[in-house]
Amino acid sequence: MTGMEISLNVVVMLVILALAFDFMNGFHDAANSIATIVSTGVLKPQHAVLWAAAFNFIALFIFHLKVATTIGKGTIDPGIVDQYVIFGALVGAIAWNIITWYFGIPSSSSHALIGGLVGAALAKSGPDSLIWAGIGKTVAFIFISPVLGFFLGAILMIIVSWICFRSTPLAVDNWFRRLQLVSAGLYSLGHGGNDAQKTIGIIWLLLIAAGYSTPQDEVPLWVIFACYFTIALGTMLGGWRIVKTMGQRITKLKPVGGFCAETGGAIMLFFASALGVPVSTTHTITGSIVGVGAARKFSSVRWGVAGGIVWAWILTIPASAAISAFFYWIGEHLF
Repeated sequence: MTGMEISLNVVVMLVILALAFDFMNGFHDAANSIATIVSTGVLKPQHAVLWAAAFNFIALFIFHLKVATTIGKGTIDPGIVDQYVIFGALVGAIAWNIITWYFGIPSSSSHALIGGLVGAALAKSGPDSLIWAGIGKTVAFIFISPVLGFFLGAILMIIVSWICFRSTPLAVDNWFRRLQLVSAGLYSLGHGGNDAQKTIGIIWLLLIAAGYSTPQDEVPLWVIFACYFTIALGTMLGGWRIVKTMGQRITKLKPVGGFCAETGGAIMLFFASALGVPVSTTHTITGSIVGVGAARKFSSVRWGVAGGIVWAWILTIPASAAISAFFYWIGEHLF
């Protein structure tokens, strides 16, 4: 199918659907950005989401579009992309996000989108349509990002505990209430820089397939602005069902622990974005929170809760792929 066979009306509809996914990404993942700062009492929820949303948008001016390139050209063969593939991928990702949000499960919007692209591509053209190097890198970071987050969170907690050994608990609490504003801002910056680019990548794929752009062109500025603005809006109206799971059910956090978890998560997100890897902010912050809890006291981590979250991570790509393959077939009969 050539790009010119995709009508402008269909392109507009799919861009709106992509932005709906972007909004849901921010809405779903708001808990990742604010759970620690809310659960430690540093900011009220309504102030925390505004803080996180602002840094989501500021990321537009800081990060290069390496993650968008991975999504746009490094996951599935751009030559097989048509309106049905994009439709199936987006609906599959959105459906999985809604399911996991409803049950309060902190799953990955990023991997839901990757799974959506994989499922729709398989439904259209089979395994040869997949770019295994890009998919392999993404799958590897399902394990790498929480493990690195765990060790970064734990190491930071140990270092801070050693530095503050002679300080009173009240002094430590007061200092880290202020510092947690910085760490939450950095984490939200990394969240926006990695996650908004995933939607940029899929809209870019659509524009290439429709003949409005080529792989050699720069991503249109309106796409970049719209995606960063939309994810920030989604974060601002964030999903509260997941906050409790992330902020208190895994382990009890104080401001010093929240600072270490957010800082460890932010370092991991900056590293992944520099490599162009579309990682899960959910996996990263969960690993950091568990690391902080384990550094304080191994038994303070509710390993059953953490294990349930890991199962959701494992299921995300195959589940969203199955849903997207079904909606690819539906899409063929709709338009």
